[in-house]
Amino acid sequence: MSDVNADDWVSAGHRPMRFPEFVIVIASIMALNPLAMDMMLPALPNIGAAFQIPVANHLQLVLSTFLIGFGAGQFVMGPLSDRFGRRPVLLGGMAVYAVASVLAVAAPSFETLLLARALQGLGTAATRVIATSIVRDCYVGRRMASVMSLAMMVFIAVPVIAPSFGQAVLLVTAWRGIFVVLMLYGLLALAWCVLRLPETLPESERRSLAPADVLSAFRQTVTNRQTIGYATAAGSVIGALFAYVFCAQQVFTDIYHLGHYFPLAFAAIAAGTAIAGFLNARLVGRLGMRVISHGALTLYTVVSVVMLLTESLGMLPLSLFMVLSALMMFSFGMMVANFTALAMEPQGHIAGTASSLYGSITTLIGIVAGMAIGQSFDGTLLPFTVGFFLSTLAALAIVLVVEKGRLFRPHHRPTA
Repeated sequence: MSDVNADDWVSAGHRPMRFPEFVIVIASIMALNPLAMDMMLPALPNIGAAFQIPVANHLQLVLSTFLIGFGAGQFVMGPLSDRFGRRPVLLGGMAVYAVASVLAVAAPSFETLLLARALQGLGTAATRVIATSIVRDCYVGRRMASVMSLAMMVFIAVPVIAPSFGQAVLLVTAWRGIFVVLMLYGLLALAWCVLRLPETLPESERRSLAPADVLSAFRQTVTNRQTIGYATAAGSVIGALFAYVFCAQQVFTDIYHLGHYFPLAFAAIAAGTAIAGFLNARLVGRLGMRVISHGALTLYTVVSVVMLLTESLGMLPLSLFMVLSALMMFSFGMMVANFTALAMEPQGHIAGTASSLYGSITTLIGIVAGMAIGQSFDGTLLPFTVGFFLSTLAALAIVLVVEKGRLFRPHHRPTA
């Protein structure tokens, strides 16, 4: 972006919204997902007490069932949006999210709450897939990566403040009040999209829902080396992030005994991702997606090694854990937008379906890895640090295969 005039690259596809509003709307609808995830963290002990859940690790299901709905839902959202357009699928998903929030408020049992969480995840599957597809409809290449980074810089602030926001809600009401807040935010975002967000997929570019056509689009996505490679690599690094989120409340309260100060520590660490989103948005136009994301993956690998070694030696105090976790979040933030843009770049003609499959692959890989690590929590950080190292090593190996052993290769500048 630094080498062109902003007016020359801003798309007309999202009119009547100007560029700043477009970025904020995309960020706002994407933020439904992390808000629903991270506001719940301080409420897990309260939920456990309310439903008399005896095993602390089982409370991680409040997070993982949400992600299962999110991952599974993405399989259908893209093909639907490629057929019917972005707006109707997006608005329908946001309506499901609001209804699920009402169900969670009234849930009489832990099982009903988990059902509501799965439905919330299903609703946010639409927001994430459609947000990525809309950006891909309007931008390509480094321009897409830059727009995604700007959106992520806004919405990534959510994990920083969400646990503290959840804790604040708990000070004035019960844990069900968190779902009331989620419902109100979802309705506000829905109203904004109804009034301002245009349809970005022209009628002439819509695709059939015939099974043969959908399977053909899936095949084009999974057989593209760049798309499937960066999707599986992203899934691997997301697995470590999910494991961190699943275990965070237990780590900070059971191991480091922070009690109600846990949201502050979580926020301080998550700030690294917001900083990364800002820097990536400024640098990606100059350096390219590969240079930045490969450098971040290298840092991610180094952090995982240091964390594993220090925990194995019994030398991982809170201060060092927070520094390493902040570096983990920073490097993740420098990877995620660029991995997404690299995976989506060859799929402009089937952006919705490709975005669906990309989101499903990354989320489901992340859930499997994250749950395996999270459920092995034993009161120490060793299971997490081992899982973090192995998932990072897998991501590095995949990227090396995709790039045929050549990391940091500059990406071509877009011509459109």
